[in-house]
Amino acid sequence: MEQILTWVAPVATILAALMTASNLGAKITGAGFIVFTVGSLSWLTVGMIRDDPALLWMNVVLTVLNLFGIWRWLGRQAKFEEGAGHAAAESEHTAGETLFPLSWTTSAKMVGARGDELGQCVDAMAGCGSGRISYLVIAEGGVIGVGETLRRIDWRDVTVEGDVVKTELDRGQFKQLEKLEKDKWPGR
Repeated sequence: MEQILTWVAPVATILAALMTASNLGAKITGAGFIVFTVGSLSWLTVGMIRDDPALLWMNVVLTVLNLFGIWRWLGRQAKFEEGAGHAAAESEHTAGETLFPLSWTTSAKMVGARGDELGQCVDAMAGCGSGRISYLVIAEGGVIGVGETLRRIDWRDVTVEGDVVKTELDRGQFKQLEKLEKDKWPGR
């Protein structure tokens, strides 16, 4: 039993860290905390079997923190995302402008004129007084964020359809957009 747990614990912990670090939304992050809980309970059991109080108590605390993470991401945050999605869907059937959650601008796909994926939205810059979005920052290329290129696209050049941000630019035009340094974005 101990030998199985000494393999389950690190595998679960590594998988959970990957799931939460990927920031793929509330459901994946919440599932990551469930997997973290499996890992911490496995380590806790190993601590009991080995009579290792430091390992045991550290994982008692981690299990409590993981349960908080589950509540936070599968309970509270998931409800926020559901509420935002509901408001967006409802707005399609009411008079006035269709709404979308601004949180989608930190994870939506950027799709070009031919339907090809150009990148991933990572942020949006908006005016403090007007509340209007000025531009989006799109990450393209790279592997897990390493080697990616950030580009700025003006808000007037995009439309939002569901959870996808679209532009009439093709891939060549998109590649001509201003590149941004990771830590120095334009103020205007």
